[in-house]
Amino acid sequence: MTDSAVSFDSARDRSVSPVADATSGLSPLAILLIEIALAVGGFGIGTGEFVIMGLLPDVASTFEVSIPTAGYVISAYALGVVIGAPVIAILSARLPRRTLLLCLMGLFAVGNTLSALAPTFWSFTALRFITGLPHGAYFGVASLVAASMVPPNKRTRAVGRVMLGLTIATLAGTPLATFMGQMLSWRAAFFLVGGIGALTVALLWYFQPRDKVQEGASIRRELSAFGRSQVWLTLGIAAIGFGGMFSVFSYIASTTTQTAQLPVGMVSIVLALFGIGMNVGNIVGSRLADISLKGTIGGSMVFYIVVMLAFALFAHHPIALYITVFLVGCGFAPGPALQTRLMDVAADAQTLAAASNHSAFNVANALGAWLGGLVISWGWGFAATGYVGAFLSLLGLGIFAVSVSLEKRRGAA
Repeated sequence: MTDSAVSFDSARDRSVSPVADATSGLSPLAILLIEIALAVGGFGIGTGEFVIMGLLPDVASTFEVSIPTAGYVISAYALGVVIGAPVIAILSARLPRRTLLLCLMGLFAVGNTLSALAPTFWSFTALRFITGLPHGAYFGVASLVAASMVPPNKRTRAVGRVMLGLTIATLAGTPLATFMGQMLSWRAAFFLVGGIGALTVALLWYFQPRDKVQEGASIRRELSAFGRSQVWLTLGIAAIGFGGMFSVFSYIASTTTQTAQLPVGMVSIVLALFGIGMNVGNIVGSRLADISLKGTIGGSMVFYIVVMLAFALFAHHPIALYITVFLVGCGFAPGPALQTRLMDVAADAQTLAAASNHSAFNVANALGAWLGGLVISWGWGFAATGYVGAFLSLLGLGIFAVSVSLEKRRGAA
């Protein structure tokens, strides 16, 4: 296991169980409570990131701007994620992980609460950028903490349990917050997300033991991650290979109503199927990755190519659309595996590498949406986003093959 376990202060172990885990010294109950606290934070972040999609018309109406202009707030949040993840990971190299998580989630809670109170469109946009800053660093550090508490052969499942907060958000948190925003006000939705952030701070404060700064931790050591080719290749798999999922997801509403000719009311059902698929993929992929990390990543890329082609060919048929959208959601399976692989290839610069994974996912979001929009503008139709997805997954598989090949050569040298 390449990740150095968090050094926990035994005086703060609040476990009520006498049976301690052999890796971290924490009892199974204590580990479960910490994982739940971390997952609640992921649930809040996922809800806050995606709820704006359904409330964009309301935001545009409030600030009297066009919907395309209102879309700047989505880009601002994504930009905050991309910039914040590596910058925060570098600058916080000498902070204990518990302290860093509390600061990150505190910033998230305050950012969403102030977003709900924003008086102008541009102040709202600026606040969405600020709120996006802790996103990637939180998931990266949370994954490191989760992995450090369990034996090496259970790391990815621990990471997956933290990620479960994010995937559940797509299924429950976002629809609930969207409904609240539509019934009351979009501001109410952001108050709710801010409240989830505050709850996470309380849970982490109470359940996560104090830890010490890792020996030798420094900005220079964290920056060394970007000098490792395997870190860049793994980030490349995420940034390109996952682009297909976002290409399809970005235009799924129009695919449902215009390609499959389904009523608008069925869009929520299709979105729910996507969310269910993400949760299934997260759970199954985490277990498979603990058996074979590389096999899960490579196999998922192949799976994605097949599913994306099926989506492009059969999305016009309602039943086929339901099945393929569910399977596209299942394509989240390599997410925890990629997070764990970054821990392995980053050596002792894991915080920066783990946090940057979520910057890579946001690059995938932007790339997939842009290329999907491009083929649609060429007149190929909304289902053609599946061809974009298959192409990007093929590129992701190619990057993975290069990564494995270089690793084997160095191992044989």
